[in-house]
Amino acid sequence: MVVVGGGFAGFHALRHLQRHLPREAAELVLVTPNDYLLYSPLLPEVATGVVEARHIAVSLRRTLPRVRLVLGRVSDVDLTTRMVTVRRADLEHRLDWDHLVLVPGSVTRQFDIPGVPDHARGLKTLVEAVYLRDHLLEQLDLADAQPDTEAGRAAREEMLTVVAVGAGYTGTEFVAQAQRWLTRIEGRWDRTRARDVRWVLVDVAPAVLPELGPRLGEHALRVLHDRGVDVRLRTSVSEAEDTRVTLTDGTTIRTRTLVWGAGVVASPLVMALGLPTRKGRLVTDPDLSVPGVHGLWAAGDAAAVPDLAARGTADGRLPDTPPTAQHAQRQGVALGRNIAAALGHGTARPYRHTDLGLVADLGGFDAVARPLGVPLTGPVAKVVTRGYHLYALPAMSNRVRVALDWVFQSVLPPDETQLSVVREEDARLATAQATAIYGSTA
Repeated sequence: MVVVGGGFAGFHALRHLQRHLPREAAELVLVTPNDYLLYSPLLPEVATGVVEARHIAVSLRRTLPRVRLVLGRVSDVDLTTRMVTVRRADLEHRLDWDHLVLVPGSVTRQFDIPGVPDHARGLKTLVEAVYLRDHLLEQLDLADAQPDTEAGRAAREEMLTVVAVGAGYTGTEFVAQAQRWLTRIEGRWDRTRARDVRWVLVDVAPAVLPELGPRLGEHALRVLHDRGVDVRLRTSVSEAEDTRVTLTDGTTIRTRTLVWGAGVVASPLVMALGLPTRKGRLVTDPDLSVPGVHGLWAAGDAAAVPDLAARGTADGRLPDTPPTAQHAQRQGVALGRNIAAALGHGTARPYRHTDLGLVADLGGFDAVARPLGVPLTGPVAKVVTRGYHLYALPAMSNRVRVALDWVFQSVLPPDETQLSVVREEDARLATAQATAIYGSTA
């Protein structure tokens, strides 16, 4: 049994299988580029130095001891010969399979906008989070050293302006937390203060954090406005260059920092399969099997899974489950259960999930949360948000380390060191998210 992808869906499917499937029933193989599960909801806290990067990386070898780990990326799936091609660096080899679980996740959505692949930086991997943190510090260091000349003031304006695209979780949490972080470390600079940094958050949507509903979205918007963030809704980027970004409303903003969080699309591997897709995601049955191919399964961000708990559309069709970590995790458990049933162990059931709620951390004592449909804001929402993250982290050692990071950030001076361990070219979207191996960026 080959599982492609070590994200939430793949991890929880394998954890269920190793617990409930006899050893002699199947050999479990995981193909993934990293030896860890990335708890991506806390990436904004890595980008702002609140949480140490390794603390949100859950060791796959320690937590999945029954699983054979193959490090690499699947570049091709042959449904006829039932083989997958795995690439790592310049090496390539093939694995055969009886059951194939496709959970390659998603990549950052870019759209066809000039300059974005070269100049925008995402926040979906540890590489990108660490790079963004160092990049912000570097830009403020450089701005603080600029001479008081016309050229120096122009360069300083570019260095002190951050444009973030996407007012969903990634963009909103990053801007809110980064702004708060800079207020705590502004003593690092002689001539620069946190209020000197211009933050611009843009999105084509009409609201901030629309997934949380209008009440919490409006609260988050007020928090951003109170902190001086320039929020431009129903707006996007039309072109990006080295030192400027042009918006669709005709505004040109001088900046050297463009953070791209405009949603996600399924891994490009899905489109290479030649199987039916819906909005770029692989169509599955409610039991997470892929119709028409025996032994093929899919879940998570790359799969269009019917949401049995949702209300149908006017034509009777059910919507698909949204690409969230919560659904990926629970679909992984359902995958494990149904694959075990296909091998004669247990009973298969269609995937059905009741929403547990959503949370967003805005830095400081600010947060918005909707646990079980109850809207919360402020310190109470903060406690719920952090409690949810600790609950969702699938390893106790990581929970303890993250909790201690939060404690240390409360009682000790905030971390403001610039490590400069990630090269700029390695943080580009196509490189950091490895979309180039499929022939094009997403």
